[in-house]
Amino acid sequence: MDRTTALDSVLQQAHVVQVTSVSGSGLDGDIRVDLSDPAESDQLRRAMAVESLPGFQCMCLGDVRFDVFDRDGGRLAVVVLHHGTALRWGQWESDAIVADGRLLLAWLDRHGMPGPMQQFEAARQRAEERIQEERNWLAAMPAGLEGTADRLIDLSRTGCSPSPELLAELTDRLRLTFPDPVERVLALLEWYGAGCGRCSGYPVHEGVPGELLGRVPIADLIAGMADPRAEERHDAGAVRHLVGWKTRPRQKRDVTRLPEPLRVRLLAHARRFGDSDKQRRAERWLAPPRA
Repeated sequence: MDRTTALDSVLQQAHVVQVTSVSGSGLDGDIRVDLSDPAESDQLRRAMAVESLPGFQCMCLGDVRFDVFDRDGGRLAVVVLHHGTALRWGQWESDAIVADGRLLLAWLDRHGMPGPMQQFEAARQRAEERIQEERNWLAAMPAGLEGTADRLIDLSRTGCSPSPELLAELTDRLRLTFPDPVERVLALLEWYGAGCGRCSGYPVHEGVPGELLGRVPIADLIAGMADPRAEERHDAGAVRHLVGWKTRPRQKRDVTRLPEPLRVRLLAHARRFGDSDKQRRAERWLAPPRA
């Protein structure tokens, strides 16, 4: 028997399916569906149709459990849905990819369990946002760094920090492309201000321009921010750099050297555009001391 149709053969015998949220997933509780109506049975079978068994197994416990029973109450199968895309069944050596995950999520939604669809859509939206953030970050990459994008993005995929050799290479390239320290600072600030812009919990690759800025003398950074070409996109990078966690060897001293108008400007930017975490950090680092 084709392994991709083995579950369907079992579902043809099903009379009732008990659907339960896997412990800790918080997905709407339990439902029980009578499959004695052929139309109802056909809908579930189509929703649980398997496309392939690629040989991998998800490391988590899954989201939704399907207990399938025959007419006499005997359990035919226990199947667990993972992330709206894969099914786990004891008769398979690996998880199976469903032909249309949204069809199964829609079936759950119609039967009183909307949580899995909501989770799936939220995850899809987060993935799309991450893709757009990555594109924005790559678009802001300074000239002269051509050919390094894949190595930088791989840092987030592997979870590795940039090596001293990579940072040295980037530094050398930037010095060649931007001999003027002010122009180099502006390029780095714009780059660091792109992407997600968070001060914590950001992809590893987004920290690379921050590492490079940490090596820039504070006098050069101040000169860059005082340049007439400095705009909000540069303010975004400066705020992220100056109020982040241990971004400079002598961060506290360097921040105290900021001219007061620049501190006011950066604090106003954080208040207008920063998330709650960035705003709290900016208030702590940039706000004038209370009398």
